[in-house]
Amino acid sequence: MTGAALAGAALAAAALLGGTASAAATADDRHPHHRPESGPVHALYGSENRTIRTHRHVVALTFNAAWNAEGIGTVLRALRRADAPATFFLTGDFAERHPAAARALAEAGHGIGNHSYSHRHIEKLTPGERAAEVLRADHALRAATGTAPLPFFRFPYGATTPRAIADVNRLGFADIEFTTDTNGWKGTRGGMTVRRAVRRAVEALRPGAILQMHVGAPEGQDTVLDAEALPRIIDACRDRGYEITDLRGLLGPA
Repeated sequence: MTGAALAGAALAAAALLGGTASAAATADDRHPHHRPESGPVHALYGSENRTIRTHRHVVALTFNAAWNAEGIGTVLRALRRADAPATFFLTGDFAERHPAAARALAEAGHGIGNHSYSHRHIEKLTPGERAAEVLRADHALRAATGTAPLPFFRFPYGATTPRAIADVNRLGFADIEFTTDTNGWKGTRGGMTVRRAVRRAVEALRPGAILQMHVGAPEGQDTVLDAEALPRIIDACRDRGYEITDLRGLLGPA
């Protein structure tokens, strides 16, 4: 994004977070998610949403993407073979560097969520900086995927604060976090194995659990353990009577 475009995003962010009425109207035109007054998404505001609010034995599969595109093909094949949905939370920077991968995820029919632009500690930023990170990512995801992302935001590092959540909500996004992370992102150098990743997923099962995994690999790692573990995680969930659910169900009937 050019300096002028980023300045425009920051101006829109300032309007969304308490500018004049005319500026807020301009921001509404630029950003269709702006502050819905009611509905399923609005009902999620004010919360980290680390589980789906249900008593049903369902579990949601989610992946974060901020590094490279390694493992995405393996994950997509596993999901297709299992006929299972997933939601991918992408950083805007990832979408700009790997537009083909971002588009492949969307074209495979999976949900795309916002994971900030540059994976900074969003909770430590000013409201204006925070909004610029969210809106710049939204723009990048739309450009890369050719579709509107879900009105879902996941904080980098799972680091939330009530104020930061409120600011994200004002931008029209519900915060969707996770019940547990498989820790597959740590790789074998971090002491993880496929078996341990599967075990962490199974131990977290409860009605409405949201599992967090990762695609891509941090610098210095050559394996994507979550991609390798995914088929076993899906089988383990189903063997225990859990249905793989789509987070888009939080938006109400299609």
